[in-house]
Amino acid sequence: MAAPRRRALGLWIRGNGQRLGSLFSPVSKPFCSAAAASTSVNAQRLAERLRAQKREQDTNKKPVSTNPVQRRVQEIVRFTRQLQRVHPNVLAKALTRGILHQDNNLVVINKPYGLPVHGGPGVQLCISDVLPILAKILHGHKAEPLHLCHRLDKETTGVMVLAWDKDMAHQVQELFRTRQVVKKYWAITVRVPMPSAGVVDIPIVEKEAQGQQQHHKMTLSPSYRMDNGKMVKVRHSRSAQVAVTRYQVLSSTLSSALVELQPITGIKHQLRVHLSFGLDCPILGDHKYSDWNRLAPQKLSVGTLKKLGLEQSKARYIPLHLHAQQLILPALGSRKEDLNLVCKLPHFFVRSLRRLGLEMPNQNQNENNEAECLGAQ
Repeated sequence: MAAPRRRALGLWIRGNGQRLGSLFSPVSKPFCSAAAASTSVNAQRLAERLRAQKREQDTNKKPVSTNPVQRRVQEIVRFTRQLQRVHPNVLAKALTRGILHQDNNLVVINKPYGLPVHGGPGVQLCISDVLPILAKILHGHKAEPLHLCHRLDKETTGVMVLAWDKDMAHQVQELFRTRQVVKKYWAITVRVPMPSAGVVDIPIVEKEAQGQQQHHKMTLSPSYRMDNGKMVKVRHSRSAQVAVTRYQVLSSTLSSALVELQPITGIKHQLRVHLSFGLDCPILGDHKYSDWNRLAPQKLSVGTLKKLGLEQSKARYIPLHLHAQQLILPALGSRKEDLNLVCKLPHFFVRSLRRLGLEMPNQNQNENNEAECLGAQ
C-alpha cells in the first residue's frame, strides 16, 4: 500500500511541475520557523530573568566604603560569616598556619576571631568539629583526634591549648582548675580604669535582665554596698561565684586604654563583667555588657568614633577587642620547665591601637609594670 501512495504522490508533484523538495518546503518551513521562534522567546525570557536577578543582587549589595576603617570593619564581618561556611578541611588547614607550639603532648593554636569552640544552636562549624581533621594533617591519617584543654569565647582571640590524648588533656584541665596556669589577656577599653592598677574581687552571678528583650547576663554580686556613706554587708547569693581579676593599664589616652588582665579565677565572662560593671570601662566592641538592660550596639563618644573613622550606626560591627596574649603552663610530663606561650595581636586589634593613639608596650616595660603591680599589693 505504501508504494502506490509514493507513486501517486510523485505523479502529483510532476504534474504540478515541481521538484520533490518543493513539496516539503511549504510544510517544513512554517514548522522550523515556529520552533525557532519558540526557542528565541524562551532564550529572551531567560535572559530577562537573569538580568532581573543581577539587578536585585546589585541593589542588595552594600556599597564598598571609601573609608579604610569601615572597609576593615566590613572585612571582619565578612570573615566571621565565612568561617561558618567554610569546609572543615579548609578551616583545619587555616588553623595549622597559626600553630604557636607543638610537641609530643600538646598543640597550641592561635584561635581566630568569631570562631566558637563548641557547637550549639545556630553554630554550623566550631573548633571541636575540626580537631580530628587537624590531628590527621599534623600526624597522618591514623592519628587520634586532638582534645580541648580549656575554652575561649567566640569573640576572643589568642592562645588556645590542645592535647594529643585524654590523659594529658585532663592533666592540663586540672592545672587550669587549680589556678596553676598564668593567663594574661590584653583588652582595649572605653575610658580608662582608675586606679591604673589593682585587683577586682567581686563575685559574679547570672541574672535575667529586664528590658525590651528578656535575656540573661552575668553581673556583679557584691558582698557590700554603700548606705548613707557607710559600707553595709549584704546577703550573699548562693548562686554567686567568687571572681578575682588583676589588671594593669599598659597605655592610655583621655578616652581609652590598653589594659592587661590576669584572671585569677575562671568564671564565665569574668573579664568583661569586671571591666564594664566593676571599673565602668567596657571593652571596645562588647555590645553585650556595655549596657545592663539593653542588647544594643555599644555607644561610643564622638571623639572615639572620630578616631576610629566610624559613625555610631556602624558601631555594631566593631569586634570585641579581647585577646588571650599569654599563657604560662607549669612543667608537665616529660617537660621539666614552664612553657611560656605568647600570641601576637590580630590585625584589627593593632589597627585600633594606632587609631586610638595607644602605644604597644615593649617587653621590658611590661615586666616593669608587672613588678610595680606586684609590689603595690
